[in-house]
Amino acid sequence: MPAGAFPSPVLPPHQPLCGVGAARRRGPTPQPAGGPSHSHLDMAPNWLGSGTGWILSSLRRLLLRAGPRPPGAPCGWRTSSQASQSDPEGLERKMTQLRNKAEKRRRQRERLESIEAGVARRQEVPQGQGKAWAPKEVVLYDIPTPAGQKKDTSLPLPASYSPRYVEAAWYEWWEKEGFFKPEYQSRQPHRKPDVFSLCIPPPNVTGSLHLGHALTVAVEDSLVRWRRMQGCRVLWVPGSDHAGIATQAVVERKLWKERGALRQDLTRGEFLAEVWKWKEEKGDEIFRQLKALGASLDWDRVCFTMDAGFSAAVAEAFVRLHEDGLVYRERRLVNWSCALRSAISDVEVETRQLRGRTLLPVPGCPAPVPFGLMVTFAYKVDGPEDEEVSVATTRPETMLGDVAVAVHPDDPRFRHLYGKQLRHPFTGRLLPIITDPLVEPEVGTGAVKVTPAHSHTDYELGKQHGLPLVSVIGEDGTMTAQCGDWLQGLNRFVAREKVVSALKEKGLYRGMKDHAMALPLCSRSGDVVENLLKSQWFLRCEGMAQRALEAVESGRLKLTPKFHAKKWRTWLSNISDWCISRQLWWGHQIPAYQVSVSGSCDVGKDGSDALWVAGRTEAEARRKASAILRKPEEELELVRDADVLDTWFSSALFPFAALGWPRKVGDLQEFYPNSLLETGSDLLFFWVARMVMLGEQLTGELPFSQVFLHSLVRDAHGRKMSKSLGNVVDPLDVIHGASLQELQGRLRDGNVDPREAAIAAEGQRRDFPQGIPECGADALRFALCSHRVQGDDLNLDVGAVLSSRHFCNKVWNAVRFTLGALGEGFAPRSPEEICPSSPMDRWILSRLYHAAADCGQRFGEYELHLAVAAVHHFWLNNFCDVYLESVKPVLQGGDQSRILQTRHTLLSCADLGLRLLSPFMPYLTEELWQRLPKPDADSPSSICVAAYPSPGQLAHWHRPADEDDFLLAQEVVRAARTLRVSYRLTRARPPVYLVCSEPAPCRVYEEYREPLQTLSLAGSLELLPSTKGAEPPVGWVGGRVNGHTEIYLDLQGLVDPEVELPRLASRKEKLERQISALLARTQAAGYQETVLPGAEAKNQLKISSLQTELAHLAQALESLSRMAARPGTPPSAADE
Repeated sequence: MPAGAFPSPVLPPHQPLCGVGAARRRGPTPQPAGGPSHSHLDMAPNWLGSGTGWILSSLRRLLLRAGPRPPGAPCGWRTSSQASQSDPEGLERKMTQLRNKAEKRRRQRERLESIEAGVARRQEVPQGQGKAWAPKEVVLYDIPTPAGQKKDTSLPLPASYSPRYVEAAWYEWWEKEGFFKPEYQSRQPHRKPDVFSLCIPPPNVTGSLHLGHALTVAVEDSLVRWRRMQGCRVLWVPGSDHAGIATQAVVERKLWKERGALRQDLTRGEFLAEVWKWKEEKGDEIFRQLKALGASLDWDRVCFTMDAGFSAAVAEAFVRLHEDGLVYRERRLVNWSCALRSAISDVEVETRQLRGRTLLPVPGCPAPVPFGLMVTFAYKVDGPEDEEVSVATTRPETMLGDVAVAVHPDDPRFRHLYGKQLRHPFTGRLLPIITDPLVEPEVGTGAVKVTPAHSHTDYELGKQHGLPLVSVIGEDGTMTAQCGDWLQGLNRFVAREKVVSALKEKGLYRGMKDHAMALPLCSRSGDVVENLLKSQWFLRCEGMAQRALEAVESGRLKLTPKFHAKKWRTWLSNISDWCISRQLWWGHQIPAYQVSVSGSCDVGKDGSDALWVAGRTEAEARRKASAILRKPEEELELVRDADVLDTWFSSALFPFAALGWPRKVGDLQEFYPNSLLETGSDLLFFWVARMVMLGEQLTGELPFSQVFLHSLVRDAHGRKMSKSLGNVVDPLDVIHGASLQELQGRLRDGNVDPREAAIAAEGQRRDFPQGIPECGADALRFALCSHRVQGDDLNLDVGAVLSSRHFCNKVWNAVRFTLGALGEGFAPRSPEEICPSSPMDRWILSRLYHAAADCGQRFGEYELHLAVAAVHHFWLNNFCDVYLESVKPVLQGGDQSRILQTRHTLLSCADLGLRLLSPFMPYLTEELWQRLPKPDADSPSSICVAAYPSPGQLAHWHRPADEDDFLLAQEVVRAARTLRVSYRLTRARPPVYLVCSEPAPCRVYEEYREPLQTLSLAGSLELLPSTKGAEPPVGWVGGRVNGHTEIYLDLQGLVDPEVELPRLASRKEKLERQISALLARTQAAGYQETVLPGAEAKNQLKISSLQTELAHLAQALESLSRMAARPGTPPSAADE
């Protein structure tokens, strides 16, 4: 996604500046970025990092936001006095929100520290003790198949599942056949009038897939394929974003590497030609990766945000918004990257927490720069008295821009100084001592420095008091002429050292100390972000935000999960105007023109009284200017703004611009508004809210009626994925596999700091000692969708993906078994014609009905993890582990009627089960489904356009009574298998006896006698009447199944008590020691505070499992002791 974000109404702890000898002032910091704080909103070092300090810091930021804003102030601005008088309850409500947010952040910090501590502990484990995996045999599809031709499925299936074999050739055929196009729906016999449309969150054209993209694709493609199989008219629009800053940076690096040339060495046109050339060569890589994941996008409708049609839509949007008075130009403070020489958005600002003095490299600086230091110095009072006022800052170089010092009006320590001035030691400027109720007199000395040109809070204070704006840092990061010749042209951080030295020389230096702070860095360049005064274009958001709020509150727009509605309300209620201009060459050049009259000396000057007009073309702009100035067009000179629009601005238009807006024909008429917007929860405000605001403003309709927000993907330890940690996983590595050497080679070749690369390499060796196994796209998609993506962040372990690959192999073998059972020439029937009489057939088809009902319901509620669980449970626990095992004797028997009935059931389960699975695993299900016999020649060409099973279609299979009966039979099977494990029976099949005291369950056992015997691995199975109090015969061991049934295995001659008793006794002692150790650990003091997230539940589960095993062992010991006391015949070799 492109860069950009809404300004945050409440900031994270920002770079505190005031320490001893300074005061903290309450006030707003409308944007989280903008350079380290200079002398404002600061707290003493002992405050920062504590929960209380952050709460108070946040509260004081809030106070300036709480009432009707004065003329010219940003949206949402209020003074504290206005807030308390006009809405005390609202202010208290916001304070409560801030306290809650502070508490949440504290918990998040503690959780992260706990995770890191756990990771550190695990690092002490010798390498190689992690999860091991054995490489699987790779089978290749080597039949020559031209791209777009259907894959040859006439050959027998390979013996085992191999992703490379399965995933070959299918995608090109799907695409050529047009299965992904909405027009194909007219050929589906089960079509219905519903339309389902959505657009993919356009990835950056510079990017490559990461697991966040993979999760988006897995979720969206599953929904899209499900709707397509339902018979809906489906459109899923692909696209990519031009990613202004990122793309320009990539091409600039390429130019420097290949030619040793800077962007400035080329004309703008020449540079843009280079960007387009790069885009044609490299820009489609992301699309190839999306196809590898199986994304069923309509590629004939692919959209790039710099295409001619999309660019025209962007210009149209800007002009309309300007004509409506929503876009305006103003000189204000913005977040500025000196390295990029451009304004940047909040989302491009990364905050780095520092605990004290920290050396960091900064672009343009000859040596690393120390941060996390608080400098205290004094200003002398102008006059004969030898008085001074001390202030403190982490940015001493900005003191050249100080224009005042503020104190609280009721602070008695400064009353004698009211009306006096301080003399600036370097510029000679007189700084008034002003009073403001937002200053906190109890902190430090109660005085704070005011730098309006480099601080959002000071800027607002300066407007209230009519203070001048003195810019001392230029757009290139060097000091300006306002600082004097001794500093002009120096890098701001080099100037910092000279300022401190000069303060010492003048006797004004009062000390320096370590100071915890949050340093804002540009995510694109690594530079420290500054707050600079710049003339920029802004978009008024307040009115649009109110309509977006109303849409959610009225239910016109539904957010899933629902808890995001609270965040939506909080952010949009405190929204600020959006700076939409960027100082780049690559992007949508702003369609605005500065107008002057020929011969005027004001040509090209961007003063506050300059006339700017917006036009779709220069001719249109000239006509507008002529009408405004009432002068002939030929007398006017127009200069187009060289800046481009924020990439988020064009992205906010994507749902309708990609469909042809502003022309209300074709796709826009048929597929807009979209049915759904699905994306990561981190984009709720940066992208989703802006689409809603601009969509409703420009089209009169919400761009979509539902928003589904999925969780963020983290590593197996719960850490955010980062190149510096070495825990970033490329989805293609999971699909195709990668050795540790390959992973580390890419790390060496990547653009990572050498120190971070060393840490990352160690992380890779620890997490992937054998590399990453080849799992395939289907397994990755299935594993991603198996997580509850509506809740907390998703911790993805590659081991979970490998487990999904094993599930693929299970499905593969089940279908191979089914095909073998059907034989040649089998004539299938439709599901409506199949009404089996066998109890196992009735049971499995009833389970299939439930799986279809669960999947349909869960898909509709966007609970994909539960749909995955339902289809996984059917295939693994119902079909493979139970039904297939139970019918093997039937297929090997001679009853042709039962065999035919079983074959029909097998095919129904395989066919419909693959359809249920298809949205999640498109490649595997296509490969297997194509080989199944079809009932007629008019069957669908592909499983991806076949009808999705519906509970209505399968209602005649629903038999709850049969399912209840078989649950009873499964209790017997579980009891029998538990006994087999306790007595180490492998191949032996002892006689099994069921003793039942009630007639109803006896009838069930009788009906299921054959599958009971098969699934219990019994040599024979007999039902016996209850004989209360009677001793079982010698050699019988057993246990209670439930309240009315006991089970016995006749082990006479199969086990030797003299051998087994010592073994079981030893195992019993070991279990007791394990349980005691676990109980001691979980009951120890401080356990609750130090246990890792999720570890507590795992420990309790382990204790419960061990205690259950211990109970079974005790029962086995008792039975063997009886056998030893009453010896019978010696054991045979049947179970050797």
